[in-house]
Amino acid sequence: FANLPMTYEGYGSRIGVEVGAKLDWCDYFFLHYLPQVLKDENKWPCLPVSCRKVISEYGEKMVKLSRRLIKILSIGLGLNEDYVHKSFGGDGESSACLRVNFYPKCPQPDLTLGLSPHSDPGGITILLPDTDISGLQIRRGNNWLTVNPIPNAFIVNIGDQIQVLSNAIYKSVEHRVIVNSNKERLSLAFFYNPGGRALIKPADELVTKDCPALYSPMTFSEYRSFIRTKGPSGKSQIESH
Repeated sequence: FANLPMTYEGYGSRIGVEVGAKLDWCDYFFLHYLPQVLKDENKWPCLPVSCRKVISEYGEKMVKLSRRLIKILSIGLGLNEDYVHKSFGGDGESSACLRVNFYPKCPQPDLTLGLSPHSDPGGITILLPDTDISGLQIRRGNNWLTVNPIPNAFIVNIGDQIQVLSNAIYKSVEHRVIVNSNKERLSLAFFYNPGGRALIKPADELVTKDCPALYSPMTFSEYRSFIRTKGPSGKSQIESH
């Protein structure tokens, strides 16, 4: 189940980081859901026997929820309700994937982080947190605020591509994860993203003389390549776009 150097799919730890960098206190299991061509069920655990069925059903429901959310985001910008959906590549090109995060107990939690500060590079992230223990923190100004999970509720994060499309009307969320010395923690992050070939740029309707385009056009694949060698680095990747 180990992931390969050229793909995230499977089991591993920190993604896209320079040799010798400090690793996060976290393991992940990463699975593609959309587009179908990227979905490799050989990487999906076959035990327990219900696993593949549950993941498939969860992915289907989460895609429907994601598309409802990006419709709301489009309307909130004063655009056609399908603007973000079409910009992401529509039904055939939009991508979706699941990352299961495992944060083991850490004997010295003050010396490391579960996940270093970063904003998600894609569209939106729907997080199902561990309700027994908090760990997610978001940056507000110079402060880190702990997000206390609510049972049976998702946490939704805006990603960098929505910030670009909205010309920074919506801003991606810089966040990190702290670890705990007494308890392990598990979370499920579902990412709904543009297709790799989708050219993402500020919506024409949101660009004016007084509010020029803040970002140059870039495909999502180009953007991922742009940030992959950096590793998590706050919001510097979107700010240097």
